[in-house]
Amino acid sequence: MKIIILGAGQVGGTLAKNLVYENNDITIVDTNTDRLRQLQDQFDLRVVNGYASYPCVLRDAGAENADMLVAVTNSDETNMIACQIAYSLFNTPNKIARIRATEYLRETEKLFFPEQISIDYLISPEQLVIDYIYKLIQYPGALQVVNFSEGKVSIVSVIAYYGGSLVGHALSNLCKDMPHINARVIAIFRQDKPIRPKDSTIIEAGDEVFFIVLTQYIRVVISELQQLETPYKRIMIVGGGNVGAGLSKAIEKDYNIKLIERNQKRAAELAEFLYDTIVFYGDASDQDLLKEEHIEQMDVFIALTNDDEANIMSSMLAKKMGAKKVMVLIQRSAYIELVQNGVIDIIISPQQATISALLSHVRKADIVSVFLLRRGGSEAIEVIAHGDKYTSKVVNKKISEIKLPPGTVIGSIIRDEKIFIAGDHHVIEQGDHVIIFITDKKYVPDVEKLFQPSLFFTKK
Repeated sequence: MKIIILGAGQVGGTLAKNLVYENNDITIVDTNTDRLRQLQDQFDLRVVNGYASYPCVLRDAGAENADMLVAVTNSDETNMIACQIAYSLFNTPNKIARIRATEYLRETEKLFFPEQISIDYLISPEQLVIDYIYKLIQYPGALQVVNFSEGKVSIVSVIAYYGGSLVGHALSNLCKDMPHINARVIAIFRQDKPIRPKDSTIIEAGDEVFFIVLTQYIRVVISELQQLETPYKRIMIVGGGNVGAGLSKAIEKDYNIKLIERNQKRAAELAEFLYDTIVFYGDASDQDLLKEEHIEQMDVFIALTNDDEANIMSSMLAKKMGAKKVMVLIQRSAYIELVQNGVIDIIISPQQATISALLSHVRKADIVSVFLLRRGGSEAIEVIAHGDKYTSKVVNKKISEIKLPPGTVIGSIIRDEKIFIAGDHHVIEQGDHVIIFITDKKYVPDVEKLFQPSLFFTKK
């Protein structure tokens, strides 16, 4: 696929890296020549220096023959105009834009269609991050929670601790402990190395365990792997930007929220906007402020400013002063590597959330959704199976008969309104939605090819 990426920042560069490795023809556009040179030296792609919304620049980038344009510059306006020009002048078939400003997002239905601003898929990183954090708040103890099939089934990551009834026992005990709940462990990472789950596998304390289950039973399965945490009640949020304010608004009726904002004018605005949230003007790294607001009583402390260093330092201080759990938004990948496995409990990466949403639109098979897991090293995808026994490598076959790439597990099959937690005996049928966990994302192209029907197949 020929794809043009507008913007060579964190998101654009990471997306380019993912797509180049999946054998796509990538051109990336930016005004930063140093950044373009760096990407060109690292990856097999073409670069164009210039303003992403200029027709001449888009023409140089090959918009006339492109299959897709992905606009992820730092400017919403540039992203919107570039998509419109790609539609009006070059008839580019698929256009994706990252839009951050809530002022535009409020008017999505009136703005974003061909007669106005032609964007086929609109991605809001802030809303993706809010949704991601909201799930973590709903399920204390989880490291990641990703939903499929309109939220009916989920893949969840947790660390196994002593106190969970399955820890120290074989995986086969999961069915014995929960005979009426269908769940499956689909991946285990021990000391950062993957272990293929078998019935005889013993769960050890410290294992990172991924399981798939109907969403309504997530907490039950978590209790098998660690002592179940009490639901959160008291939450402190740092940063009153789009993410902090949006998260507070989404959860303030169900939780006791305190929000700290270091800009006095913004704090005053938030106090008017948030009805059930207590808003403070101050610095979250101020020990006296945290002490006065009883940080030791907080169930979770969530740092969401635009400053990675401030987020990290305030979270470490909050943890030291007694906050039960800390979540930190970190933009720079180098910082993520630096602080992981430390005192910070959960790292939130807006880049990974955005890349996940983008990949679901650019993959070759009929992909419904994509989620990057384990800092982007693993993936979970929902793909639709097409074809028959003559045109497909998976349709009308038992899972045990399908030659899956190493470390790849089919976790669930959704057929109409029925959801099956997959076992080797299940047969995949035409039109099934199949949820797959891929331990090593280098095998993603192989999974895509597996689910692409032959050229003789045509959708009805």
